[in-house]
Amino acid sequence: MASVHESLYFNPMMTNGVVHANVFGIKDWVTPYKIAVLVLLNEMGRTGEGAVSLMERRRLNQLLLPLLQGPDITLSKLYKLIEESCPQLANSVQIRIKLMAEGELKDMEQFFDDLSDSFSGTEPEVHKTSVVGLFLRHMILAYSKLSFSQVFKLYTALQQYFQNGEKKTVEDADMELTNREEGERKMEKEELDVSIREEEVSCSGPLSQKQAEFFLSQQASLLKNDETKALTPASLQKELNNLLKFNPDFAEAHYLSYLNNLRVQDVFSSTHSLLHYFDRLILTGAESKSNGEEGYGRSLRYAALNLAALHCRFGHYQQAELALQEAIRIAQESNDHVCLQHCLSWLYVLGQKRSDSYVLLEHSVKKAVHFGLPYLASLGIQSLVQQRAFAGKTANKLMDALKDSDLLHWKHSLSELIDISIAQKTAIWRLYGRSTMALQQAQMLLSMNSLESVNAGVQQNNTESFAVALCHLAELHAEQLWMLCDQKIQFDRAMNDGKYHLADSLVTGITALNSIEGVYRKAIVLQAQNQMSEAHKLLQKLLIHCQKIRNTEMVISVLLSVAELYWRSSSPTIALPVLLQALALSKEYRLQYLASETVLNLAFAQLILGIPEQALSLLHMAIEPILADGAVLDKGRAMFLVAKCQVASAASYDPPKKAEALEAAIENLNEAKNYFAKVDCKEQIRDVVYFQARLYHTLGKTQERNRCAMLFRQLHQELPSHGVPLINHL
Repeated sequence: MASVHESLYFNPMMTNGVVHANVFGIKDWVTPYKIAVLVLLNEMGRTGEGAVSLMERRRLNQLLLPLLQGPDITLSKLYKLIEESCPQLANSVQIRIKLMAEGELKDMEQFFDDLSDSFSGTEPEVHKTSVVGLFLRHMILAYSKLSFSQVFKLYTALQQYFQNGEKKTVEDADMELTNREEGERKMEKEELDVSIREEEVSCSGPLSQKQAEFFLSQQASLLKNDETKALTPASLQKELNNLLKFNPDFAEAHYLSYLNNLRVQDVFSSTHSLLHYFDRLILTGAESKSNGEEGYGRSLRYAALNLAALHCRFGHYQQAELALQEAIRIAQESNDHVCLQHCLSWLYVLGQKRSDSYVLLEHSVKKAVHFGLPYLASLGIQSLVQQRAFAGKTANKLMDALKDSDLLHWKHSLSELIDISIAQKTAIWRLYGRSTMALQQAQMLLSMNSLESVNAGVQQNNTESFAVALCHLAELHAEQLWMLCDQKIQFDRAMNDGKYHLADSLVTGITALNSIEGVYRKAIVLQAQNQMSEAHKLLQKLLIHCQKIRNTEMVISVLLSVAELYWRSSSPTIALPVLLQALALSKEYRLQYLASETVLNLAFAQLILGIPEQALSLLHMAIEPILADGAVLDKGRAMFLVAKCQVASAASYDPPKKAEALEAAIENLNEAKNYFAKVDCKEQIRDVVYFQARLYHTLGKTQERNRCAMLFRQLHQELPSHGVPLINHL
């Protein structure tokens, strides 16, 4: 069971999953990309309700927020996004931007003058306090503050932005014409969704305040909930360095850099970023503003606490203890009970191997409840349960304790701890050997995570509890698979040795793991024990069930067993249509091995019916796949059947040719015996040596006959006799 205190890292950027960032000193300014967004908003206002369908307008509204908050993107990508939502509007936006970029500076001036009309009238197109309204007002204000030289530079940048977009569009069109497949792959790669991707982040200049807030919020949320969708560590660090280049005192960027370095286990860089975060937090006075005179001390004690957590994560326990002592000293001086409770929890983590650690943990839980800290209280209860589980306490008491912690989770909406609690229950049930209950808890956790989505459609599927549940499921399935394979192997060995009573005892275990396989094996045992009517009833019921659930492979296996039952009951003619049905199914579903096995059974039926020549020709069709890909036991049976067909076919030959055929049959019997010996199938070896003894007697080879007869006698005395299939006409 993994430690439940992995979540005890102080994260100042998150409150209930929402990331708060404050980009000091960075204001909104006008860029060519934002002018393009303003054109889009203007066109949306000018377009009547009938011109754009309700579904298109809904898609456009969903697109606006990431466009307003996200970083600048290229014009071609912006066109593509708008075209996916509303192709008609994309064409209008493209024309407006082209006229402005290819016109004169006064066209851009006139465009910004006309933006103010959006707020005029009794029913304005845009409300001033809406998200779009605030964006328009910020852009109008930022543009009005520009000097003439700055306006000229902005217009020049707009022209360059437009030219780059047009060039990119032409290149994409040429690529599609020259190589459509490569073009399609490129289009797929460049498709944009609402989340920030690596190719979307612009490194050419600083982000505005809102863009930086959105970038930090989204990346921190992705790191917490679905790391695979966040930028790669190298790309994210590159963007953070770019942000810090324009504002070195951007504290939250340092903290995100700290989280990013933790991903790659870079202890030096993560420590460096963490210390820089708290240094900037103190220098900017942000903590003092929000917490009064205590802000400075609060930053220091939480800096020490986070440093202790960092060292503990990397296994530097001595350094972690020193940092924790410093955090405790400062917290005691400031009388900060919340910080002291965090320190107490980490004291337990550092000293949990000591025999008296449970006393510290119980004290931590009581104090957390007293000061109204449900998160810490729940983590403490989880750790107590884990500790007592290893101490051998009864499961009912542990589950009662977890039930109490669950009440805290649901009362305070601590979804992350709900997941941890379920993962804990899964581990406890596995520890006590209750695999069914463990399986139920793990599947419940996975179902909860699949239903709980967070920002931007991200699923919480990379948390520690989720990983623990997946590991438990993998182990449970592996155990069941291994147990089933082990039971089947033991069953096959018992059948090969003729120990049918032992095979029958293994059927119960197989049935518990796989009911269909268990019923099939039970029928095989009954058939081997000559209980034909009981075996037939069981096989018929199993056949109907497998046909209903469309288990084709098992249907064919059952048909083969039914056919064997018929020819063992001296009814080979009834077995033929059953075998033909099995053969048709095998070929329809391209089950080559089962088809070859069916052909072997058809050949044996023809041998019993007295047409060994046709049986031998059938064997030549089926024996190659059996020898190439078949099991060792099936290879032995195939060679044994070939020898029987050769002997039966030689009955009408003249003496010289008959002797030659019998010699060839003896060679095939030797090969079959070698196969049977590999799997220690004594019953089949007994049949082979008996057959060889008869052949040697016919050929007048007394010494070889006596050797085979002696071996047969030894095996016959060792094994129970259930009748030996013989061919009397040699």
